[in-house]
Amino acid sequence: MPLALEVVNHMGKPKAIVNEKICLACGGCISVCPQDAMSMNGGKALVDKDDCISCAICIRTCPVGAIRGEDY
Repeated sequence: MPLALEVVNHMGKPKAIVNEKICLACGGCISVCPQDAMSMNGGKALVDKDDCISCAICIRTCPVGAIRGEDY
């Protein structure tokens, strides 16, 4: 399984992706996601590609830059 998959939503903006090597599992992204699209899996943050709306709040919240997306 790849470390990061980039999935594009219907608006053309990529959805959030998590670099599992960098993620500290702090949970900050989970607490700020307005769609509850973030969860923990195996001690790392995970994005639900079906629920992510590409708002980039999780990207701005991550203290180590483990979450990314283009065009933000």
